Amino acid sequence: MRARLEARRIRALIPDQAVSKQDMDNAVARERTALAQVARSEAAVQQASLDLSYTKIFAPEAGRITRKRVERCAYVQVGQTLFVIVPDQVWVVANYKETQLEYMRPGQPASIHVDAYPDKVFHGHVDSIQAGSGAAFSLLPPENATGNYVKVVQRVPVKIVIDDPPDDEHVLGPGMSVVPEIQVR
Repeated sequence: MRARLEARRIRALIPDQAVSKQDMDNAVARERTALAQVARSEAAVQQASLDLSYTKIFAPEAGRITRKRVERCAYVQVGQTLFVIVPDQVWVVANYKETQLEYMRPGQPASIHVDAYPDKVFHGHVDSIQAGSGAAFSLLPPENATGNYVKVVQRVPVKIVIDDPPDDEHVLGPGMSVVPEIQVR
């Protein structure tokens, strides 16, 4: 940097009294000003790099994009829904009757028949069985009146993960109708 070289040259000439004290003070001031400008420029570059990193959005998991509500180079707001990601790993939530759960356990194999593909059988396994009926966790759970002795069989959600890799010919997505069969032991 030119200001630093000039300040060093003038400092070297001070013992010989070849330059005035004022010239040295001016050279030191120019050097400090130049260093401050360099520091400010480096900070601006770091801030620009940080701002650029905020422009990239990374998906939390791999999958297909659906319901896309944004285009490239568009401005977005905090909390704005941009799109929905349908993950590559697909699962089914089957609501089995509580009387069907006696021998059902996580890890058991399952076959899934999808209405959209009647000739294709998908293979999976029981991932988990919810600890409670679907009605117990609903927005307005049923509260039976006192003295009501009518038993209503409750439904319990069972998560069945499909083990087959994604298939371009048999695309699966949320809301499709399926008939799962779990092989209990």
